[in-house]
Amino acid sequence: MSERPDPEALLLRLREDERAGRGRLRIYLGAFPGVGKTYAMLNEARRRTSYGEDVVAAYVETHGRRNTQGMLEGLEVIPRRMVEYQGRTIEEMDVEAVLRRRPAVCLVDELAHTNAPGSEHQKRYEDVQQILDAGTDVVATLNVQHLESLNDVVESITGVKVRETIPDSVLDDADEIILIDLSPEGARARMEHGHIYPPEQARVALERFFRKENLAALRELALKRTTQEVDEQLDELMRAAAHAPVEERLVVLIDEAPESRRLIREAWRLAQGLHAELIVAYFDREASQTQRLDLAKTLELAEDLNARICPIAEAEARQGLTALLKEHGARHLVMHNQPARGIKRLFARSLYEDLAEALPDLHLHLISPR
Repeated sequence: MSERPDPEALLLRLREDERAGRGRLRIYLGAFPGVGKTYAMLNEARRRTSYGEDVVAAYVETHGRRNTQGMLEGLEVIPRRMVEYQGRTIEEMDVEAVLRRRPAVCLVDELAHTNAPGSEHQKRYEDVQQILDAGTDVVATLNVQHLESLNDVVESITGVKVRETIPDSVLDDADEIILIDLSPEGARARMEHGHIYPPEQARVALERFFRKENLAALRELALKRTTQEVDEQLDELMRAAAHAPVEERLVVLIDEAPESRRLIREAWRLAQGLHAELIVAYFDREASQTQRLDLAKTLELAEDLNARICPIAEAEARQGLTALLKEHGARHLVMHNQPARGIKRLFARSLYEDLAEALPDLHLHLISPR
């Protein structure tokens, strides 16, 4: 009997074949600020430097924390690029300097950061992708609340709208994810002792974002997201070994309303649980300029979440949606729950009633708008 191949070795070999010549991305993921991501990243850098590896700090944010600042000492730091904007000087990572230096490994904090206007790339994670393409490994940090798919969930938990987000594909494509875990009690203790924010800022944070129940919920999100990545790597490994295609597909039907972005995020999370490909469908119809802009923004979110986008001609409408579901063999459909009201309820058949009749094996997931 032949020995069973080592799964980790097989996955590593598969990814090495796919990414020949490209740097590897390692992400330290935290549930909230102050868990110690930057400290852990710098600790790794010092260890790798002691082994003789060529490591530079491309952008490290110590936030004035003495222990973290101490970990940075002795490491080569790439000077930051100064950008003048509206009378202020903004410090950004100097990507060109990193590319000229060509280190083996570089450190990059705060992947979800938005660059100053006039920068080559809008977001820091795009800078990192350029560095990876040049063959340099990157060790980076990220908090779970900045993931695009969880944006609405985080807002519902904390009451805070996170403005800086990052496509989930960045996390999905990382070669390694390391969860830096800290209990809510530990985080609040660090905050009270001034290890995260200055005293006045810490007091406000403890009353708002850093409430114990908020931290517990964010921690659960980070744990689930990390577990999901492990499960997906195993699925990828098994599909590669068996050359098996994706078996499950899920379609989400959207429209021009901004509420469709929440619908896509709900569908994405459901698709992840089902290990299904996500397909975003919409009726291609006449719309106002505002509606077209809203739809474009929603479709941009779909692209960030690696969804396939399928427009349906308005003239085909229900028949077109039915045909799309059959063509892709999709057994799940997510859509807004918008039942007919008033007298229409006596005569008009809803879209999901027609679909249930045409596709008896279809699982309908109806999401009520806020």
